[in-house]
This record gives sequence, structure tokens and C-alpha cells, in this order.
Amino acid sequence: MTVPGEGMPTGHRMGPCRRGSADNLQDVTLVGNDTGGALVQLLMCHRDARVGRVVLASCDAFDNFPPGLTGKTLVLAGKLPPAMFGLFMQQMRLRAVRRLPIAFGWLTIRGDAATARWMKPVLTQPEIRRDAVRVLRAAAKEPKLLREAAGCLPGFNRPALVVWANEDRVMPPEHGQRLAKLLPQGQLAEIEDSYTLIPLDQPARLAQVVREFTHTPGTLRRG
Repeated sequence: MTVPGEGMPTGHRMGPCRRGSADNLQDVTLVGNDTGGALVQLLMCHRDARVGRVVLASCDAFDNFPPGLTGKTLVLAGKLPPAMFGLFMQQMRLRAVRRLPIAFGWLTIRGDAATARWMKPVLTQPEIRRDAVRVLRAAAKEPKLLREAAGCLPGFNRPALVVWANEDRVMPPEHGQRLAKLLPQGQLAEIEDSYTLIPLDQPARLAQVVREFTHTPGTLRRG
């Protein structure tokens, strides 16, 4: 069963929350990078009382959904039947293909080994390919999802950190500035020498700014 989330963008539905250990969580910090940041924005609209603060790190926002050449290429590939999608993705075994702008080339500077590992499930497991196609087709049906979600963000009156790679070629740096201004308690930290996947390109710097934010909000250093 799905339930509508209060204040959610029109047409969006939040799935049921898992019960159990999650019920005991309080003052949670949500961190989302790339399309994970899109999911965090949707949860921000949901106004879950357990969420104490959020970190949006170089992510989909506004009209950049699906994001960049990679996102648009994936959505097009998602129109294929799962078996054909699997054949299309086999070329990702090659580093030269992974480093193309339509793949991971504009998403990470130095994270190719990690992205190669990420690709193994979709290359080897039919059930993963079926799920991937299902998600891509669902995303294609809601191109305005994050524009609508942006309307919820000024109502998120909790600490929010926007971390953006200032050399990002997929997630426009001005989107990071816009997000920080939309959020009542928004802060902006810019990361040098990184593309979108900051956890791969600058993991130590990202950990530092998140740690500063969660322990001493308002004292972030830029760069």
C-alpha cells in the first residue's frame, strides 16, 4: 500500500516506512548525493519528524531531472526490454566507455574503480536489470517531479547543508546556490577538484564538512 505524503508534490506518493528499529530513530541526518539527493528532497517534503537535518551533495534539482547526459541516456536505455537493456549495458565493462561523458566521465574524476564495481549487479543479475528498467521508466513519467519538490523546500525549517562540487559538469553549481537560498536554514559549502560524485573524488573533504555541520552548524569553511 502507498500513502500520500503531506505537502508532497502533486502525483507523488511515499511508500510505507519500515517499522521496527526505524521507529527509535530521532534527530536523523540524511545525506544524499547525485540522485540520492533527489530522494532526500522528496523526504524533506514529507516532513518526517525524525529528520533533524539534511545534506544535499551535488544532486538532481529543479529542471535537471533526469540529470545531464548520463541521466538522459539511461532513461532512453530504460525504454528497452530488460534483456536488451542488459545487452546495452554490457559495454560498461570497458573503462573507455565508462569514462565517456554519457557514462561516468563527467560524474567522477578519480572513481572509475568504484563505478566498475557498481556496474557488476546490472551486468550479471536479470532481476537487477528488471528493477532498473522499472525505475527508469517511472522517472521518465515525472520530469517535473523536482520542480514541484522545490516548492516544498522553503517549508523545511531545519538545518540544511548544500555541498557542491564547483567543477561539476552534470549538476549546475548555480543549482547549489539556489537550493541553499531556498532553505530557511540553508548553508552552502563548495568542494574543489571534484565532479558530481564527491564521495569518490573528495571523500575526506566531504566527511569534514558534514562533521562540522552536524557538530557546529554555521561554522563551515569554504573550499
